[in-house]
Amino acid sequence: MENIVLEQAALAVKARRRIRDFVYETPLLPARSDTSLFFKAENFQHTGSFKFRGAASKMTAIEKGQGLITASSGNHGIASAKAASLTGNKLTVVLPKTVTQAKLARIEAYGVEILLEGDESGQAETHAQAAARRRGLVYVSPYNDPDIVAGQGTIGLELLDQHEQIDTVFIAMGGGGLISGIAAVLKSFSPETRIIGVAAENSAALAAAIRAGRVVEVEHHPTLADGVAGGMDEDSMTLPLAMATVDEIVQCDEAEIAAALKDLVLKENLIVEGAAALAYAGFLKRRPSAEETANVVVLCGANVDPRTILSLARN
Repeated sequence: MENIVLEQAALAVKARRRIRDFVYETPLLPARSDTSLFFKAENFQHTGSFKFRGAASKMTAIEKGQGLITASSGNHGIASAKAASLTGNKLTVVLPKTVTQAKLARIEAYGVEILLEGDESGQAETHAQAAARRRGLVYVSPYNDPDIVAGQGTIGLELLDQHEQIDTVFIAMGGGGLISGIAAVLKSFSPETRIIGVAAENSAALAAAIRAGRVVEVEHHPTLADGVAGGMDEDSMTLPLAMATVDEIVQCDEAEIAAALKDLVLKENLIVEGAAALAYAGFLKRRPSAEETANVVVLCGANVDPRTILSLARN
């Protein structure tokens, strides 16, 4: 096994010890609809997303007193703001000027410094990276950081404790922090477990990069799984990890994601966001074999607009 995988798994073990008092050990729930299926319910995590694990890992790994800066109006921004407030770290969050008032208020509530820059998230991220260099701050990437990835990897450690043998795990792919963190742990401690990456057809940067062996330009279109949308850093550490650990990629279109989200609400009584439904859509599309009797879908978050749920439920 490649050294980078083992090294990242070791970082996850250390991160688990650091963040144990901050994160919630989420349950592994048996599905109502399939006896072979279990849901790792990160939709119940603090701030409603797995992102809190990575943020807490980063905040507890750095030397106290260092200034931090990040950019995100979504799950990463909210998680980082909460983690900073709990660990006593000074954080600046750069948001696009178009950020919704609801998200702005939620991040502001944690008492972090907020800068409004750019008209979309990519411009806000560029500004944050420039400000980090100019002000001597530590830039906190949503995924391209060993401590962030280690925090997400603690999900894999919990899975090993919660079930004696896992055949397949279905994980939504965005920038790769979630899938590379979990996969590094599982491949190190349970190499027979198959890792299935699930990509949204409308924004599949990591899937394209894995196939090409390098980060490539792809077209991005709006997707219900907005948590996985967007491109990747050219030097992303998640790409070599994913290439070494992901066994299979499944791509799902918007109709498949919407159907999966509706099923989770109506058949499983689980409120999740589109990126979580994407992972379940991958399970439904691939349909594991009869030999795969313990399958896990990682429900990565629950931060969804209620109007989206209501609209799907009516149709």
